[in-house]
Amino acid sequence: MGRRARGRRLQQRPQGAEDGAEGGGKRREAVGVGARAGRVPRPPPGPRGLRDGAGRLLRPWVDPSFVPQGWEGGYPEIVKENKLFEHYYQELKIVPEGEWDQFMEALREPLPATLRITGYKSHAKEILHCLKNKYFKELEDLEVDGQKVEVPQPLSWYPEELAWHTNLSRKILRKSPQLEKFHQFLVSETESGNISRQEAVSMIPPLLLNAHPHHKILDMCAAPGSKTTQLIEMLHADMNVPFPEGFVIANDVDNKRCYLLVHQAKRLSSPCIMVVNHDASSIPRLTIDVNGKKEILFYDRILCDVPCSGDGTMRKNIDVWKKWTTLNSLQLHGLQLRIATRGAEQLVEGGRMVYSTCSLNPIEDEAVIASLLEKSEGALELADVSSELPGLKWMPGITQWKVMTKDGQWFSEWEAVPHGRHTQIRPTMFPPKDPERLQAMHLERCLRILPHHQNTGGFFVAVLVKKSSMPWNKRPPKLQGEPREPVRSGPTDPAELESKPVGGIDDTEITERAENVENNGSKKDGVCGPPPSKKMKLFGFKEDPFVFIPEDDPLFPPIQKFYALDPSFPKMNLLTRTTEGKKRQLYMVSKELRNVLLNNSERVKVINTGIKVWCRNNSGEEFDCAFRLAQEGIYTLYPFINSRIITVSMEDVKILLTQENPFFRKLSSETYSQAKDLAKGSIVLKYEPDPTKPDTLQCPIVLCGWRGKASIRTFVPKNERLHYLRMMGLEVLAEKKKEGAVLAPESEGGSGPPEAEEAGAEHGVEPAASASVDAAPGPNPAEGALPR
Repeated sequence: MGRRARGRRLQQRPQGAEDGAEGGGKRREAVGVGARAGRVPRPPPGPRGLRDGAGRLLRPWVDPSFVPQGWEGGYPEIVKENKLFEHYYQELKIVPEGEWDQFMEALREPLPATLRITGYKSHAKEILHCLKNKYFKELEDLEVDGQKVEVPQPLSWYPEELAWHTNLSRKILRKSPQLEKFHQFLVSETESGNISRQEAVSMIPPLLLNAHPHHKILDMCAAPGSKTTQLIEMLHADMNVPFPEGFVIANDVDNKRCYLLVHQAKRLSSPCIMVVNHDASSIPRLTIDVNGKKEILFYDRILCDVPCSGDGTMRKNIDVWKKWTTLNSLQLHGLQLRIATRGAEQLVEGGRMVYSTCSLNPIEDEAVIASLLEKSEGALELADVSSELPGLKWMPGITQWKVMTKDGQWFSEWEAVPHGRHTQIRPTMFPPKDPERLQAMHLERCLRILPHHQNTGGFFVAVLVKKSSMPWNKRPPKLQGEPREPVRSGPTDPAELESKPVGGIDDTEITERAENVENNGSKKDGVCGPPPSKKMKLFGFKEDPFVFIPEDDPLFPPIQKFYALDPSFPKMNLLTRTTEGKKRQLYMVSKELRNVLLNNSERVKVINTGIKVWCRNNSGEEFDCAFRLAQEGIYTLYPFINSRIITVSMEDVKILLTQENPFFRKLSSETYSQAKDLAKGSIVLKYEPDPTKPDTLQCPIVLCGWRGKASIRTFVPKNERLHYLRMMGLEVLAEKKKEGAVLAPESEGGSGPPEAEEAGAEHGVEPAASASVDAAPGPNPAEGALPR
């Protein structure tokens, strides 16, 4: 059958065809018509964006809230009605009286796009300055289709104006050159890791975690990683400290989503992040070496953003309208409680744990918190965080709620639940019956964010502080030679089953097992391989081992000499990912993560850690050092390098980032004088801001480069190039890329060589505008492509 005949046949389908299989006749009809017209509409992305066959996120920037507005192929619009949902929440009274209509109206509106400025403080301030004084100013008097464009506004409760929201849809963004330029800026900076597209309410848990650079942090359900990046930023609050004392261990149960997590974390280039792959409800307890003795690793901060039914995301995940049922929350409650319990076990005394869901349902929210507090017997308490985010509007947690089955039957107490329902409804789903115990829990300290209060999604957050060990972890340590008490048989009462701690192994036993492994000598020194369990190999990819460079490895002295590394350089933290053949890449972790890796490789499945700091040159034998610097790790490495550093001006940076191999004569005389006596090989290019010229870029820039025979080139990824050029006030408009037209700042600081203007006119500013620049290597350039 020909294409046209298929199109006609699809057009003649009866109107009721869409009621058949999921996707329906209308969806197939739309595809048929689209094929005839030469355009094939793409089905809408899932709740977490468009993915490829391996589960990787292809378009992290796509916001599902914009999808309904963008369809032009005749897709049936999802009706935003669910009577059971309305009946359920009206009965539970989570919405203040008189606000129900506003609540439902807000749920039916598309979610505004929100963005957060990431990265180190000085760079973040420059991006914010660029956004406010350039892009937002251009939108102030802009009209599209006769309507004034709404300028993005800062989130009132997010510190330092580093988070913004806008109602601009993707459809509108394409209707004006200024909006298109703004959109390009957002996309490019997102790819560079300097801006993160993140739902507003999702930013709250890391803020309430109140993490500091010295904290050991566990993110239990971390993918896709937007909250993890917030935590990494908190570790690196001081840009001058390359190795903060703290670290983030980011975990996810889904092996494929762990790689998305790696991608997100890599954008921040931190040596203090480790991605692991475990079921959060039974994540292993780790040990570390403290002065030669094995001790259990307790975390200072734990983020427990658990899997949930997601009815707070109705504004962007419109499928929830159709699929919502109370059964989802009933099925998830047990898992959520187990994850929260496991987190509480691993929290240090005095530490803080944030429990959060994107669900409004008390079965997933207050019920989990109340049960956790009850089983903790005073070890945990809810913190009062009402004053920590001024400007954030929230509702206090509720103290009374009922449980409803999927067929609409209500129960107010566990005793009223028939025996046949005991597998679906658990005793921990009900509020405590004792009024005094209930009052002592202070459930009103929980935060429930409602969509209509600040034009956000729905969310729930509870902040817990640990006062003492959990009751089941208080068993005194076993003395040497003393027989261990027999383990009592498991509980049979359903209420006891729910309150039983996860794991079943106390702290002493964990430490003993770790010492036994060490004493048996079952692993090579410095080699941290994946767990030997055969079951692990059935799931996900097989990871290479992490191998720390031994102190006497002959490859390090030439590196140390070539770059004149400071004696304080922690060479013990260098690692590779292979035990055989040539070491092609050298990575680096903080000493705290090294400690974790070396002591736990048998019990934890590590997906990724460390940042790349050196790469082997294919023709490295010709030079004094076989390894060149990698841009990914340069900000970590730079404080230890005392040689091969060239200080460059802003004009030099522009030339170096827009031309592939600029000759020395194109650079300033100061730069040439520093470069002429250097031997060929890898170099550091450093820009220092001039405080006497406030209109110029006021954050330092460190770039990796290569000193050739008569030229210098940079090894900087394309998106990072665009970022630095944009921060210096240079931009290429999309419609003028072919002409290579450059937008220069209104007032140029400094007087660079005349070749700077020549370079701009000849090559354009964005690498994409020039074939030669676009072909310049990114993070992993082809070996051997070095200037002579």
